[in-house]
Amino acid sequence: MSCRLPGADGPARLRRLLAEGREAVGEVPPGRWDDGDGDRAGRGGFVSDVDGFDAPFFGVSPREAAAMDPQQRLVLELAWEACEDARIAPGTLRGSGTAAVVVGAINGDYALLHDRLGAGPHTLTGTHRSLIANRVSYVLGLRGPSLTVDSGQSSSLVAVHLAAEQLRRGTAAVALAGGVNLNLLAAGTETVDRFGALSPQGRCHTFDSRADGYVRGEGGGLVVLKPLSAAQRDGDRVHAVLLGGAVNNDGGGTGLTVPRAGAQTEVIRLACADAGVAPADVQYVELHGTGTPVGDPIEAEALGAAFAGDRPEPLPVGSVKTVVGHLEGAAGIAGLLKVLVCLRERRLSPSLNFATPNPAIPFETLNLEVVREARAWPRPQERLVAGVSSFGVGGTNCHLVVAEAPVVPEPEDVA
Repeated sequence: MSCRLPGADGPARLRRLLAEGREAVGEVPPGRWDDGDGDRAGRGGFVSDVDGFDAPFFGVSPREAAAMDPQQRLVLELAWEACEDARIAPGTLRGSGTAAVVVGAINGDYALLHDRLGAGPHTLTGTHRSLIANRVSYVLGLRGPSLTVDSGQSSSLVAVHLAAEQLRRGTAAVALAGGVNLNLLAAGTETVDRFGALSPQGRCHTFDSRADGYVRGEGGGLVVLKPLSAAQRDGDRVHAVLLGGAVNNDGGGTGLTVPRAGAQTEVIRLACADAGVAPADVQYVELHGTGTPVGDPIEAEALGAAFAGDRPEPLPVGSVKTVVGHLEGAAGIAGLLKVLVCLRERRLSPSLNFATPNPAIPFETLNLEVVREARAWPRPQERLVAGVSSFGVGGTNCHLVVAEAPVVPEPEDVA
């Protein structure tokens, strides 16, 4: 796994951020939105050095690097770091016809900026969204499937699911999967604000009575996927086991962008069935959890329908969006990475900004409980199992079921 998230430049810092229960949302960095639309006051989750890139390391000329969407550059770095974290030398994958790359991405701020500045010889390859995944395949010499996925805010979790399906079908033996999102222009935030999705308070109050929208976040993350037996045989570092997943769509409702509880319940049940896991065995769910007044009660209703029955304790839930903001196209991978940390640490990390339960959510009836502070898993004597949800604005829903990795001695890292 690899990540570049607000306040968490890498997995070790993500573990620290979650353990300390700190919020990584703050003011807009100086100069970030000096783009002709004005310097809009506001808050968000931002990563540093989005303009930094070691072009020679990746064999990219300085002129071409300047024309590349920073999302392409970030995903290249994350791909290399994810391989290293998994103890896979990236060079050993070169020429592989069974190494896949699947990346979720929905925003194209850099392409809009290039439209204003005028095109050059590298503009097309630098800003075309398909190249976010294709560039990784090119630089690492991977000849397997290479896809950039856009299913809205569920894109990165859908990307992980699609990559896992490639492994199941045997069309890939290893896959890099995840998502990226960088908020480079004020105009992008203005668009989301005019849609009515942003919180005037500049925070995600997931499942709280103050829920009034979300705050935007940025960054990215990737995971390396392999069949468990192959990963163990090859001595790879295994963070967790992806047991199964599912994708569906709301398929109509009260509005194009209004979620439907029945469809969310269905995707959870399908994912559990695919994973071979009874809903009662799932001990924690990482919410989509945007903190919107419409979305939160609907998601809670769906969770109650899927998980409430035959459960010995309330289902703990939480949202990493309260920590780093809503990463939109990369939101799902941020939630998955949080769960991977919680599985490895065998502790649940707190969901922030939760003080007074949302009166529109009947927590006791639905048998749900927001994790307010770091604590042990409900049944640590059993295999730890978690669900991760991510939902797109157009109704494309994804849910994955993951479990802790088998306990095996890990070789020591070489200094």
